[in-house]
Amino acid sequence: MSRSRRFPEPRALARLVRLPAALTVLGDSLAGAAAAGRLREPRVWALPVASACLYWAGMALNDYADRDLDAVERPERPLPSGDVTPGQALAVATGLTAAGVTVAGLAGGGRTARVATALAGTVWAYDLVLKPTPLAPLGMAVNRGLDVLLGAGDRPGAAVLPAAAMAVHTYGVTALSRGEVHGTRPGVAAGSLACTLAGAVLAACPARTAPVTARGRVGELAAGAFAGAFATTVGWAQARALADPGAGPVRAATGTGIRGMIPLQSALLSRYGAVETACALSAGAPATARAARAVSVT
Repeated sequence: MSRSRRFPEPRALARLVRLPAALTVLGDSLAGAAAAGRLREPRVWALPVASACLYWAGMALNDYADRDLDAVERPERPLPSGDVTPGQALAVATGLTAAGVTVAGLAGGGRTARVATALAGTVWAYDLVLKPTPLAPLGMAVNRGLDVLLGAGDRPGAAVLPAAAMAVHTYGVTALSRGEVHGTRPGVAAGSLACTLAGAVLAACPARTAPVTARGRVGELAAGAFAGAFATTVGWAQARALADPGAGPVRAATGTGIRGMIPLQSALLSRYGAVETACALSAGAPATARAARAVSVT
């Protein structure tokens, strides 16, 4: 029996779940919690762990569902290369899904557990049903929006704007990512760029829920700066894909769009006054870029 059939190598598992890409979801629930005024609740800080588990589950399930297609288009991936078996990938996805829902329930209670369960359901539906269909970008956008709402607790309405900002950008990135192997159409690249700019505008828009204080002004300025950095970095990569919609530029723009989730989350956190958290989160962006050189995030 081969080594991979006993237990996958750590590097193979890291490639299966796109390990460094989890850094791009940590700010989702925190942005939702900031919008709902919950960042001071200690248990909220465990929710990014739940998000990471569910994200990794989705990546493992992605490769399980795509194993036949990847054998033709991406034979270097863990399943077609033989580094991970289909059964192992499915077991990893199942275990991480259970872990994510459990952590969410322990951290946020029954309502948060229900949101996490809904998120887990949409993750599995995306990978097993929606991904080959035109509804794939919408399915992924719903996943991201629910991840933001995970942090809102009993105030989901307060987190609608950050959920929308993350969802609209995710929609554009997902639509563009479908051209990573064979390239895409200019219209898809243009739509992806429009989604990124819309997400930046939503994140930079001041939150006028109270009189503006000095701290609030700092938050507005920080939100604008993070949103500008996000729009410039991601938008430039998408503009290159628009000029040349071949597989290479599209793949590069997709990776940049995924890593761009972090400055977008930082803008949203700043929008609700959590500037310190936003700055700490943004420190993960360079780490994600470096890690992506060793383990692909797409």
